[in-house]
Amino acid sequence: MSVIRADSRVRSMTLKQKIRRALAGKAVDRLLDYVDKNPDENLLKLVDKVEKLTGDIYPKVNFKRFREGAADKDNVWRRLLLSVFSDVDRRIVKNMLLALGLGGAYEGTKTVRENREKYNCNIPWIILLDPTSACNLRCKGCWSAEYGHHQSLSYEELDSIVTQGKALGTHFYMFTGGEPLIRKDDIIKLCEKHNDCAFLAYTNATLIDQKLCDEVLRVGNLIFAISIEGSRESNDSRRGEGSYEKSIQVMDLLRENKCLFGISVCYTRENVDAVTSEDFVDLMISKGCKFGLYFNYMPIGQNAVEELIPSPEQRTHMYSWLRKMRNSATGKPMFVMDFQDDGEFVGGCIAGGRNYFHINSAGDIEPCVFIHFSDSNIRTHTLLQALKNPLFQAFYHNQPFNENHLRPCPMLENPQCLRSIIKETGAKSTDLIAPEDVDTVCARCDRFAGEWAPQAEKLWQENPHPNPKTQYYKDRKDS
Repeated sequence: MSVIRADSRVRSMTLKQKIRRALAGKAVDRLLDYVDKNPDENLLKLVDKVEKLTGDIYPKVNFKRFREGAADKDNVWRRLLLSVFSDVDRRIVKNMLLALGLGGAYEGTKTVRENREKYNCNIPWIILLDPTSACNLRCKGCWSAEYGHHQSLSYEELDSIVTQGKALGTHFYMFTGGEPLIRKDDIIKLCEKHNDCAFLAYTNATLIDQKLCDEVLRVGNLIFAISIEGSRESNDSRRGEGSYEKSIQVMDLLRENKCLFGISVCYTRENVDAVTSEDFVDLMISKGCKFGLYFNYMPIGQNAVEELIPSPEQRTHMYSWLRKMRNSATGKPMFVMDFQDDGEFVGGCIAGGRNYFHINSAGDIEPCVFIHFSDSNIRTHTLLQALKNPLFQAFYHNQPFNENHLRPCPMLENPQCLRSIIKETGAKSTDLIAPEDVDTVCARCDRFAGEWAPQAEKLWQENPHPNPKTQYYKDRKDS
């Protein structure tokens, strides 16, 4: 029998939560009006008010840095924040602050931590899910291009995932695919129902039009990460002729409508220089992008191209480039992150529910969007059952997979770890076209893992690192 029904832990917002949200909404309106009157003077006071609102959820040192940045007119973070206030529709700013601030940070973070202790398993802060396997592009090296239009999650299943997730404390959902906006009507419906959550869609942008912009402004809690990879030549060589121009046109449309958006970049051995060039970044900022999510190419699927994995030298370049981009003095007003080279800020691998997991379009609950193995499905298991099943428990007990957090992944940088986990737990391949055994998958990563290890160790020894364990790491008595 399908498990899309709610169990005793699954619930909508309580009356108390609704009242809290209404009061917080009025407070946010006052804060935003306050900043608008005199951004230079009142930005500092805004930091004070936000700190009082969040209490002791986040370290005091974070707010100290926020104040320093707000006081410096040349600080890149201050410039980014003011650009969000000026360029993004007030409804989106307000609803995202409520969803990520009140729902995700204030209520969600506490609930996530409590449930980690209560259930002795990972509880995610973010859930990625594929509404459909369908896509209207066939990008080189993308496994989704192989899947076709054969699998989709029903609206009821999407709704159940979010409802169960909220009960666990999860208030942030990212749509992947396939092209998720093939299901844009259901996505908008989901955003409207769960207005205490934030939603992000990774998209090739081809299906964004004025009607969708109008709906995004109405619901106020959906943002976009547009797939684009450097210059016209580097982008279209992977995504198809004309895709670059379409993405640029859609950015103009989103900017005109004051929607919040950024870019999603898969960096490969062929395009690293293009996607980190000053010309590319400056163009993206001029088009209205506020963030950039960078992903190391992963050799997944029967048509994977191992040679596209960035070289150790290119990974080293990414490590340095990211830190230059985010430097308050030398950076640019677009927040960038890289899930491989930023492992040191989150204590290594965040998959397996430690900070996130992935649900594919067939309902398989996977530890990572790049690790296509599972022992649970939403049609036969609740999310909590999946988190307590052997596969996710193996992640819970083995993270981090390397004390050097520049080698976070159990597949790409530590393939022996994934081999061991899959063989010990008996998890099955979830590839929708050509299931692969774990040895085949990991064999594509062995060479890079061996080549990267000495360079990663050199970087690790030569640079200072944060210690995020108490804030981000698994909240366990034996950690």
